[in-house]
Amino acid sequence: MSVFSSSRLIGKTVLITGASGGIGQATALLFAKAGSNLILLARREEALQKVAEQAAAAHKASGVVGGGKIATIKLDVSNIGAVNNLWSQIPQDLRNVDILVNNAGFVLGVERVGSISEKDIEAMFQTNVLGLIAMTQLLVKHFKEQKSGHVINIGSVAGREPYAGGSIYCATKHAVRAFTGAVLRELVDTPIRVTEIQPGMVETDFSVTRFRGDKSAADKVYEGLQPLVAEDIAEEIVWAAARPPHVNLAEVYVLPVNQASPTLNYRPGKQ
Repeated sequence: MSVFSSSRLIGKTVLITGASGGIGQATALLFAKAGSNLILLARREEALQKVAEQAAAAHKASGVVGGGKIATIKLDVSNIGAVNNLWSQIPQDLRNVDILVNNAGFVLGVERVGSISEKDIEAMFQTNVLGLIAMTQLLVKHFKEQKSGHVINIGSVAGREPYAGGSIYCATKHAVRAFTGAVLRELVDTPIRVTEIQPGMVETDFSVTRFRGDKSAADKVYEGLQPLVAEDIAEEIVWAAARPPHVNLAEVYVLPVNQASPTLNYRPGKQ
């Protein structure tokens, strides 16, 4: 069954962090096609507006009757005070949020322990862990009040297996996995669903950020194999959200066919 053939997402309100590009952008467009309302959050206001326009066009082209309301809010999830004040910025008609997609996150550098800057460590933990926790706390409280909801956290293969040169990023994603698992267990006596999507190699601007803007270095990460793209992960997110209310996909581990772990992959294009 296509995610679009289900009526379960029509009229649902989805809040997506890091929605200005990559996986967040692709997820916004797919939810729009499915008939959902969107609250899009990101730091880059201009890029966020473009995504909102694309989502509106995607909803119109889908022909789905219902949903289609879109709000954008400039927000850096690392600013916990701003996260805690988020509710006042959400339009009144979109405050019955049904799904939270904690997508905002990044990695900086490949330095090894002993050479990692405190600034980079703090930045990754502030966004990838503390920001995600703050957003989850805010929305779980709301979900408990309305007696429904779905938390979808974007984890990583790095949260399952650490690798050299990624100590801090791996630590943040291990924290996300542990936090998500604990939330799942804490909410077992409620109708609230909790999902972690754990992608492997996905070709977006993620690696460009890791290599501090060096696109040639980022391209080498995917050289010789076919990586996942943002739309692949968006499909898994929307699929998880579209399951019947009694079904919870607790973990979705998604890899390119030629990747088996963070460091084990096959590159036929380089043979």
